[in-house]
Amino acid sequence: MAEVAGYRVAVRALCDFTARQGDLDHRFTPSPSAREGIAGHARVVERRAPDYLAELPLSGAFGDLVVSGRADGYDPAANCLEEIKTYRGSLARMPANQRALHWAQLRVYGALLCAERKLAAVTLALVYLDIADGRETRLTERASADELQAFFAAQCRRFLAWAEQEAAHRRRRDAALRGLAFPHAAFRPGQRELAEGVYKAAATGRCLLTQAPTGIGKTLGTLFPLLTAVPRYGLDRLAFLTMKTPGRRLALDALATLGAGPAAGNAGERLPLRVLELVARDKACEYPDRACHGEACPLAAGFYDRLPAARLAAVERGWLDRTALREVALAHDVCPYYLGQELARWCDLSVGDVNHWFDATALLHGLAQADGWRCGLLVDEAHNLVARGRGMYSAELDQQRLNRLRRGAPPALSRPLGRVARHWQRLVRETFADAPDADYRLLEGLPDRLLAALQQASVAVIDYLAEHPGGADATLQEWLFEALAFTRLAESFGDHSLCDLARHGRGRTVLGLRNLVPADFLAPRFAATHCAVLFSATLSPGEYHRDLLGLPAQTAWQQVASPFAAEQLEVRVRDDISTRLRDRDASREPIVAALAEQYRRRPGHYLAFFSSFAYLEAVLARFREAQPAIPVWAQRRGMSEPEREAFLARFAPGGSGIGFAVLGGAFAEGIDLPGERLVGAFVATLGLPPFDPFNEALKARLEARYGRGDDYAYRIPGLIKVVQAAGRVIRGPEDRGVVVLFDDRFARREVRAGLPDWWHIA
Repeated sequence: MAEVAGYRVAVRALCDFTARQGDLDHRFTPSPSAREGIAGHARVVERRAPDYLAELPLSGAFGDLVVSGRADGYDPAANCLEEIKTYRGSLARMPANQRALHWAQLRVYGALLCAERKLAAVTLALVYLDIADGRETRLTERASADELQAFFAAQCRRFLAWAEQEAAHRRRRDAALRGLAFPHAAFRPGQRELAEGVYKAAATGRCLLTQAPTGIGKTLGTLFPLLTAVPRYGLDRLAFLTMKTPGRRLALDALATLGAGPAAGNAGERLPLRVLELVARDKACEYPDRACHGEACPLAAGFYDRLPAARLAAVERGWLDRTALREVALAHDVCPYYLGQELARWCDLSVGDVNHWFDATALLHGLAQADGWRCGLLVDEAHNLVARGRGMYSAELDQQRLNRLRRGAPPALSRPLGRVARHWQRLVRETFADAPDADYRLLEGLPDRLLAALQQASVAVIDYLAEHPGGADATLQEWLFEALAFTRLAESFGDHSLCDLARHGRGRTVLGLRNLVPADFLAPRFAATHCAVLFSATLSPGEYHRDLLGLPAQTAWQQVASPFAAEQLEVRVRDDISTRLRDRDASREPIVAALAEQYRRRPGHYLAFFSSFAYLEAVLARFREAQPAIPVWAQRRGMSEPEREAFLARFAPGGSGIGFAVLGGAFAEGIDLPGERLVGAFVATLGLPPFDPFNEALKARLEARYGRGDDYAYRIPGLIKVVQAAGRVIRGPEDRGVVVLFDDRFARREVRAGLPDWWHIA
């Protein structure tokens, strides 16, 4: 954004900075989705004259400040400049500060237009489109070029001091990054190769899939080269994206090692890099029982009035992990979560969950698009992105939840909710008419009548909440957001998704809209980056992730050789045991005997992984009967964070025992138990998803699209889980351990081809 002689800012960012005031107000009326907004704009443009100019690029300067953006539309014949906004519900409920922001954007565009076209005056029109019925509400004013130029100058003056310090910060940041040194005396084996691949991706503006073994320092080995590439290749922002909370901590620790953390001495010792940890709203909220508006929450009241001071204090601090951000926010009486959302615009590197770039309403992607950033992404544990991507673009609705809502709903909503319920019951009857005992069915397409009723009910709920803002029921709001998510996703339904209906007992069905191929949704997100590096110990085969994630055709592949020797890890296969569902009862005794035999051979800490909680509990019960002297502990369904920490605390140096866990769960990846904390792992499953109607439908779709249905639906995802679980054992160059794989299918050639090539299987 910074240039040699100044600073460049988007119109929206300028007005967000200068024109907001008063309270936060996030009451009940949800905004239209990005897709709905685009469609709404297109609908308005279609109604205009043939010479109407849509998405008109405009720019201008005030001193060293360059302001640019795209005005929604201009009618040359009428000399009318329009700003188009879509909305749901009641326009009367729009907060005054939101309306003021819209006018500010339009007036800035008006000033730029008059300057560019030498106009003496222009008509400005705020056009609000109700996406429910397509009606336009127009608010107009006639403004002279002099009036608009004065307004533009006032906004720029308010922003200029900030822009100057932002440009100065970028110069300091880039100078420091040019001289950034690796924080250790030498790279670990494989770490330099990884770093070179990341730097080359930034240099060439490409995506990179890099498979690098556990224990070589992937977090530091990716952050360091991308940071050094920032000044040379003009990157504006970086994001380190993780799948789980521990990944954020590892990234922050690596950044602190590089000098970006709080300095031990004076502030001048800290690397001038603004680092922000993005935390989920429910984790950051100080008043979780209150609504997000000034009448309910003290940290929302006057938020925008106190924001400038809080924002300045935050960027001066620079290191904004969860604790530091909260301290700054509470010192200025503003909401920590929404302060973090604001600071995402002004920080150099954001550390957060993958949803901040990849989901439908991703914060960082939205800011990058609005402000034209050149972004570099690092995606940790990227083998999980296929499943996470599917989840981001899937949705469910629960019939039982709807019925409970109907019973307690206000009379005004009785008819629209009743209509949804009737269409739902009809769908259930028709779907299961030929199979009354079935509990799952794939639908041939979308249930259009139910969807129409759902959309009508959503509008009714929105109107009701708009008219009763003080007495809104949380359950009603939650259902509304679920219904809107479902109907929005239905708009993009295609061969990448399917619709299903599952029965869970009498009177309860769940309607699902499930994404199968996240590539169609994620491809534009990768296209919006300058470079993206996806790294993990289990990304092989590369084409699986390239296909299902929608990575560009020129995406590079890198496989970093393992620094570990085969003699560090003893790998044994028990191909005399079957862990198939039909054979699980028979497998318990030999598995129990094998666990006990290995434990006696080398006492210490072990993890034993199973395909399901039911299988785990069956083997655990038999093990306790047969081996009461061997300490055991087990993962349970729905463990809290303190319970998970207590599970891992059992793996203390000097102790011994076996922890039972589920493959693909919280303890199968992303945990670090080096040295004697873990000496072995048992994997009693091939990791295959169940052979059910859903996965068979997934297989058929993937076969039709890629010609590798069985591999992509079953074998590759299963083996990724197996290798991840086994990867808990060897974490460093001094580690020694054992992995025992239970299942006859591990003897097959095609299965062994998916296991690490440095393993020597006895």
